[in-house]
Amino acid sequence: MSKGRVFAYALAVPLITGLAKLFWRTCRIKHVLGQEHADAVLAEHKPVIPCYWHHRQLFCVRYLTGLQERGLKIGFLVSPSVDGELAARLVGAWGARGIRGSSTRTGAQAMRDLYQAIVRDGISPVTTPDGPTGPARKFKSGTVILAQLSGSPMLPISYAAKKAWRLRTWDRFVIPRPFTRIAIAVGKPRYIARKLPANGLEAIRQEMEDVLNDLEHKAADALQSNP
Repeated sequence: MSKGRVFAYALAVPLITGLAKLFWRTCRIKHVLGQEHADAVLAEHKPVIPCYWHHRQLFCVRYLTGLQERGLKIGFLVSPSVDGELAARLVGAWGARGIRGSSTRTGAQAMRDLYQAIVRDGISPVTTPDGPTGPARKFKSGTVILAQLSGSPMLPISYAAKKAWRLRTWDRFVIPRPFTRIAIAVGKPRYIARKLPANGLEAIRQEMEDVLNDLEHKAADALQSNP
């Protein structure tokens, strides 16, 4: 990595981190539904696999970083390329672990690295089961397989914003408007048995897809009924 890039990253990391904190503070988290599910897994002091839709990242990440104070060691899959170095440094600035790997280019290697982060280092790797390129809201089987191999439960999370912008991206990425209200919804931890019937993987994949969509609706309903 060139000296110019190193210098640029040194400037960018605190700037981006500061802007993110400022943005998060302008919004008010009004409701946290299902906090008892997060409390239950935190009480076990074991890693989990948080999962949420790609377009719902901003406040799911905000929620998870808050759980670090209670002992959750979160990690994020980061590209192994030079361009991924900025993301790795940003992740580190939040006290999280950058797990270098690409789900599209080095899928098997990334799965191995995620597995080792769980069983060897006690890291809870965050996953976006429809990312990084979609289709949107389609829960890919990789997260289910990771839960099955590692023995760690998936922890589904979503959120809703009273007012938000949607980008013209493949997933219609959601950006809450400043000073809006936020509701976060956490689902039950989902453990996966080591041995599944012939259609077991597909059934769980569909189940988790439905769970994430349902959590999104529950969060939105909470803002409507209790503004």
